[in-house]
Amino acid sequence: MPERTTARRHTAVVIGGGMTGMLAAAVLADHADVTIVERDRLPDGPQPRKGLPQARHAHVLWSGGVKALEELLPGIIDQLVDHDARRPRIMTDLVSKAPSGQWFRRFTHARHVNLLCSRDLLDAVIRARVLKNPHINLLQQTEPQGLEGTARRVSGVHIRADCTARTIPADLVIDASGRTSRAPLWLQNLGIGPVAERTVDAGVGYASRIYRAPGTAADDFPIVNVQADPRHSPGRGGIITPIEGGRWLVTLAGTRGGHPSSNNEEFVPFALKLPHPLIGELLADAEPETDVVTTHSTANRRRYYEKAASWPDGFVILGEAIAGYNPVYGHGLSAAAQSVIALRRTLQRQDLRTPGTARRIQRAAARPVENAWNLAVGQDVFYPGASEQPPTRSEELLAGFIDRAVDAGARNPRALRILLDVMSMEKPPARLLMPDMLALVYLGRKKPHLDGPPLTEHERRAATA
Repeated sequence: MPERTTARRHTAVVIGGGMTGMLAAAVLADHADVTIVERDRLPDGPQPRKGLPQARHAHVLWSGGVKALEELLPGIIDQLVDHDARRPRIMTDLVSKAPSGQWFRRFTHARHVNLLCSRDLLDAVIRARVLKNPHINLLQQTEPQGLEGTARRVSGVHIRADCTARTIPADLVIDASGRTSRAPLWLQNLGIGPVAERTVDAGVGYASRIYRAPGTAADDFPIVNVQADPRHSPGRGGIITPIEGGRWLVTLAGTRGGHPSSNNEEFVPFALKLPHPLIGELLADAEPETDVVTTHSTANRRRYYEKAASWPDGFVILGEAIAGYNPVYGHGLSAAAQSVIALRRTLQRQDLRTPGTARRIQRAAARPVENAWNLAVGQDVFYPGASEQPPTRSEELLAGFIDRAVDAGARNPRALRILLDVMSMEKPPARLLMPDMLALVYLGRKKPHLDGPPLTEHERRAATA
């Protein structure tokens, strides 16, 4: 009898064991045996991670990201909620002041949601789910050193662990290492010229602190968001995000000349000086559980890999390794999850070793990245010193229209729902230029502006110890 042969499974390497890397590994495991290369030792549960200092600040997963996460890992949102994550409805469970000063109205029937929890919990639940897959292997405390291959095809990753260097062969390598990605250098070493980059740095500094929710505010308290105004420098803003364990994660932000301090005693006074003092007022009876932590690395940085003149087969870059954003807009996690959706959908159509597959994935992953980039840069480019080049005329015109759209959203529920389609990353920014939205912006009936934050008396009383 002839010998029976079994086709070799493809192999893949994912660089980075954060959220993007874990999601990418979950997708690849349907097509290949996957090795995740992670430079740190990952915690066993929802604990701080050495290589993720931004985890200490507020994270918001918008509904576009929530849908992407659920598509990639069915049932994961319920798992997170079972671990005490929150699933607030927008605008029902959100009190928000726009950058241009208006308070948004709240309404009962919301079609958009957020997912709220600490970044430690989010990563831990996703990590535990993904690493159960028998086709996924995790190498911790392992440093990626570069790519094996040529300008035509990447065939593996050089790594170092315990003073030992070796090469892991792979049919596909995914760089999901985030802002610290060394892909530009690795590509140049293969003979691929530098890709275009752009940096827009509003000079934002962040300070965050966790509080025990005061009074009875641990139950169903809304997100409270006071956004900074780029027309007035320094811009200052802040957000209260209710997270697991009956706690509030409070993040305050300020641009150059107005950074919040790491001094515990100065946290609430800074909050009282925001464009509205609501956050500071709500903290008056809240008990802090942690000291203040600060971060100043908040630049928007975009690398246009999808526009490279040539691209090697077998190599793809995803998530914040393509673009990192000012965290104030909360779009980084959603854009990362959507970039992994692009990976999944491309691999459903063609084999990962087919010539041109990597380039198709790279171009598809750039679309959600570009949407998040436009939302962030459209505000940040107007802060003094944010970019080497002043805002272009088109950016100025677009910003003016966005101000009109935000004003319409604050005064017309139909306009607000369309605006939220874009802000939630369910629709691209071009949705704002469709005829129905243009009619609402320029011709639609508009209610008067609210006189103050739409926080109910019940909610105010709940926040009183």
